[in-house]
Amino acid sequence: MRTILITGASGGLVEKMVPLLSDDFLILLGRDREKIEQLYAYHEKKVVFDVDIRDEAALLAFFEMLDCQYGQLDILINNAGFAVYDDFETFTNQQVQDMFDINTFAPMTLCRLAGKRMKERQSGQIVNIVSMSGHIATAKSSVYSASKFAALGFSNAIRLELAKYGVTVTTVNPGPIATGFFELADPDGSYQESVKAFLLQPDVVAKKIAASLGSRKREVNLPWTLNLARIFYTLFPRFSDWLAVHVFNYK
Repeated sequence: MRTILITGASGGLVEKMVPLLSDDFLILLGRDREKIEQLYAYHEKKVVFDVDIRDEAALLAFFEMLDCQYGQLDILINNAGFAVYDDFETFTNQQVQDMFDINTFAPMTLCRLAGKRMKERQSGQIVNIVSMSGHIATAKSSVYSASKFAALGFSNAIRLELAKYGVTVTTVNPGPIATGFFELADPDGSYQESVKAFLLQPDVVAKKIAASLGSRKREVNLPWTLNLARIFYTLFPRFSDWLAVHVFNYK
């Protein structure tokens, strides 16, 4: 039985993921502990915590408690994240800080704490759910994309550092997913409507993530159309910029 720590556990993606992990012991982190307890009441092998992942001291104490009470952590899934889409000059410093705190700095802290233990044990897997926005920047996603580019770069670097210790680092880079994520990012639903051809269902993404657990997979990029666009963007950056401005400027 694997022990899996998942952040952002109240989100729709995790809701589809948990039923696929029925044989695992789950440590679920989220802002609304009561909601998480109710969502996963059917899963007997779980514990729920509402630790503030932005608080390094709280995370240090949390991992020390995990060491004592639950033993080794086999898999860390960094899932927590959020976005606000707007023109770059309108963002406040607080909005920038908040997005980086959740999307970048918190996962980095969790990776350091979990990765150190996995490195010592010479086994384990870190799964960072990043975003296709970490590969391809689009208009009005300047801060969100920046936070995800940073998360992707960090993941790629620690993958190299941990490989020789038998620890795998997998990044999952989905395009837009039909979850509560867009309640803040796209409150009027216009963006979701404009990208419905690329909109992923959470159960599809959850299955891909579950399938990657225990593997040595480097990246999971979804959907295939945006993965193709990612490759195209790398090979033909100027033309890709033109397309992004004149054809795919949905936000």
